Parts: sequence; structure tokens; C-alpha cells
Amino acid sequence: MFATKKGASSSAHNPSHLMPSEVMDKCIGSKLWVILKNERELVGTLKGFDLYVNMVLEDVTEYDFTPEGCNTTSLDTILLNGNNVAMLVPGGKPE
Repeated sequence: MFATKKGASSSAHNPSHLMPSEVMDKCIGSKLWVILKNERELVGTLKGFDLYVNMVLEDVTEYDFTPEGCNTTSLDTILLNGNNVAMLVPGGKPE
């Protein structure tokens, strides 16, 4: 738990202020859109994660954007290194 100013609420007492790990914990079992630091994106079901944002994803679609277009690859299960993650979007990729 982070220190707060006197009189300020922590996430334990104020559900509108969630820590990143709390948001990720709520996403377990749900679709997650993962935007990587390179030209790739992943959409899959989050099965687990650690404090370094390493993740296990199932039923994954990988989108690889190149000057020639977008290539997609289907993967059953992956272990993703959190160092490659730029952004996470709960709910999956918009259609």
C-alpha cells in the first residue's frame, strides 16, 4: 500500500481509485488487448500475471503491422515478457 496524505483515501477504502495490479486482477479470465513497444498487438484471454506484468494469455491473436499490411497469427498459449508491453486495454480490441 502506498502512503497517502493525511485524510486522503487509499484504494482499499475508495473503490474509484484502483492500483494497476487491481485492474489486471479484475481482468483475469477476460479478453485483454496488449499493445507492445514494437509494431505488434495481441488480443487474448488473461490467465495470470506477476508484479513485472509478465502474463500468460490463451486463445491469442497476434497482429503484426508492416508497411505491406497486417499479418495475423493464432496462438494457443503464450508467456509474454512484461518489458515489451506499452499499453493494456481491458475488453479486447475494438472491431
